[in-house]
Amino acid sequence: MPAPHLLARRWHLPDVGPGAAVVVLGLLSAITWGAGDFGGGLLSRRAPLFGIVAVTQLVGMAAALVLAVLRGEPVPGTLDIAWAIGAGIFGMAGMTMLYHGLAVGRMGVVAPVTGVIGAVIPVIVSFAFEGMPPPIAIAGIVVALVAVVLVTRAPGHQVGRPSGINWALGAGIAIGGFNLCIGGFSPAGAFGPLVIVRLVQSLLLAIVIVAWRQPWRIPRDIVPKVAGIGLLDMAGNAAFIMAAQVGQLAIAAVLASLYPVMTVLLAIALLHERLTRSHVVGVAMTALAIAMIAAGTAGT
Repeated sequence: MPAPHLLARRWHLPDVGPGAAVVVLGLLSAITWGAGDFGGGLLSRRAPLFGIVAVTQLVGMAAALVLAVLRGEPVPGTLDIAWAIGAGIFGMAGMTMLYHGLAVGRMGVVAPVTGVIGAVIPVIVSFAFEGMPPPIAIAGIVVALVAVVLVTRAPGHQVGRPSGINWALGAGIAIGGFNLCIGGFSPAGAFGPLVIVRLVQSLLLAIVIVAWRQPWRIPRDIVPKVAGIGLLDMAGNAAFIMAAQVGQLAIAAVLASLYPVMTVLLAIALLHERLTRSHVVGVAMTALAIAMIAAGTAGT
């Protein structure tokens, strides 16, 4: 595997060192994923969820294919294809269980448990195979995980509902598997394997729609907006892959897992949702975690 600084050059990243590059790319992944989730949540109020997801998958697949060709990426090898198929399966399973858990359980339980487990799994694997980062970066990882819990906490008025913890555990494990799979792509490219990920997810989604006769047609006037969400999601995946290629998977996974912070901030700013003390503390801890992780990777 090429050295991180060579990978940074391959992706034409600024000469800031792989430590800074993984922080920037990890945060870019969180921002684009969070913005995409916010837009997808809004549009899901106007159209069937499965139709929105189908369009985002197809748009993301088309964009990844175009970028792979323009960059001259080689055809993915056997190992990358295997990782991509695994990512597609884990990603679709995680999304399905997460949405179902949010629908039938308590959001204040489902969202943070899913987010933390999805981040912790690649962190543990990264520590086992890539070694431990500096202590300040480890402390930053812990602070970031706590921040995700605080930011995604919902008011506790859903007392009569089941917790949904079983769906949250399943979703978190699946999303952790997705992160591991796309973090395992070879340095040969990112967009080629993403085409396969999107293809697998599209096929699985089509099976679900047909088998369970789910509604999927969406109004034509929102198609461009849904396409934009698909591009944001694809950009988030690509940024995460590049972050994992130029730096430690643990750092990339934790920074990318901050995406709920972006979603919550957009909801507060644009939808005027109530800003709670938990939100304020969580956002402040997010900033602290980013600074700690950046300090811990500055010398790499």
